[in-house]
Amino acid sequence: MSTGPGADSAPAPSPIAETAPTGTFSSLKIRNYRLFATGQVVSNTGTWMQRIAQDWLVLTLTGSASAVGITIALQFLPMLLFGLYGGVLADRLPKRKLLLATQVAMGLTGLSLATLTLSGHVQVWHVYLTAFLLGMVTVVDNPARQSFVAEMVGPDQLANAVSLNSANFQSARLVGPAVAGVLITAVGSGYAFLFNGLSFLAPIAGLLLMRNSELFKVERVPRGKGQLREGLTYVRSHPELIWPIVLVGFIGTFGFNFPIWLSAFVDDVYHSGASTYGLLNTLMAAGSLAGALLAARRGASRLRVLVGAAVLFGVLEVVAAFAPQFWIFAVLLVPIGMFGLTVNVTANSSLQMATDPAMRGRVMSLFMMVFVGGTPLGAPIVGWLTDAYGPRIGFAAGGAVSLLAAVGVGVMLARVGGLRLKVDLRRGRKHLEFVPRTPEREQEREILAPAA
Repeated sequence: MSTGPGADSAPAPSPIAETAPTGTFSSLKIRNYRLFATGQVVSNTGTWMQRIAQDWLVLTLTGSASAVGITIALQFLPMLLFGLYGGVLADRLPKRKLLLATQVAMGLTGLSLATLTLSGHVQVWHVYLTAFLLGMVTVVDNPARQSFVAEMVGPDQLANAVSLNSANFQSARLVGPAVAGVLITAVGSGYAFLFNGLSFLAPIAGLLLMRNSELFKVERVPRGKGQLREGLTYVRSHPELIWPIVLVGFIGTFGFNFPIWLSAFVDDVYHSGASTYGLLNTLMAAGSLAGALLAARRGASRLRVLVGAAVLFGVLEVVAAFAPQFWIFAVLLVPIGMFGLTVNVTANSSLQMATDPAMRGRVMSLFMMVFVGGTPLGAPIVGWLTDAYGPRIGFAAGGAVSLLAAVGVGVMLARVGGLRLKVDLRRGRKHLEFVPRTPEREQEREILAPAA
């Protein structure tokens, strides 16, 4: 039994009464997680600044939405190709040491791009290469960071901490795009890349200040053959794991290509600039933050919430695609962000709580592989549709695929749980409700609400 670096001889922390779930921010009472969250909000702000600056720089250099799609595809291609191996490493190695290494590497990519841009030598292939290298680091960083949360907070606070991680990310998303828009307009993209590179000093400091004795022990998996296949077999044998992963795979591949759509809407439909692009990203982030805080307050992660949020996400994307005026389009980005984040958080926390701790790194790497690793497949397709048929058709197509996937997965989960859709149009009754097909399947209804 072991946990973070240097913790092999440390006793497992005893249950701490004050860290029991008590509210929206209850997991922040834990010192190690508080250090982690503080560092992450700084680096996440830098990450969002770099994302906006990177997309706008590529669009400026090439004038093509497809080029933006290629950049995104290169950044997430390593996750598609090597994501499962990253999960094996996360289960096998001390996660804190692993995260220290990845944070240093990610900071260096930001500083390199800043140097090229500020010196006036940046070319589009430099951005492509930097995006790919960042993706290679993310292969290990993502599953390690996702599964390390359980070691910091323990099982009682896991759902709350996962939701607050997303709230943290979306809070930075509120600030980052707005600051990036101002910086790009005033002095260019290079300073946004510089801030991102330096921002990784915060999570590095937080990791170094953590107390090993307060980490929850999780068994590290020894090196051995067949560990990747073992993880896939484990997921395949658990329908409460496989179907949420399938759903987020479709939505991540086709429904989350916002850098392509928003940059194209700003440039081709509304004929505006970087400040408007930053505003639209900020509005979406406001909705995403609301979704994350609601998820933290809700606590339990139910698969029916996942499916319902995915349906509404797809519908709203289709509606927004054909919004006749700018202000309608902008306002619709708020609920799109909220339901999109609800899909992400609910899938993430339900998977972590339903997974054996020894398998958590591999399961979360598969989750991240299909969620963000599908982007290399979807982004070029969506970019081509957007260039060929316009931003409205490209956006609507992504929403339609997300909607169909949500309905299909909902049907499969209902079949696995022995449920049927009951329609009751009488006043005072629930008009739509999933009920057991037969009375003896009543307890199996919990497939749509897995416990921790």
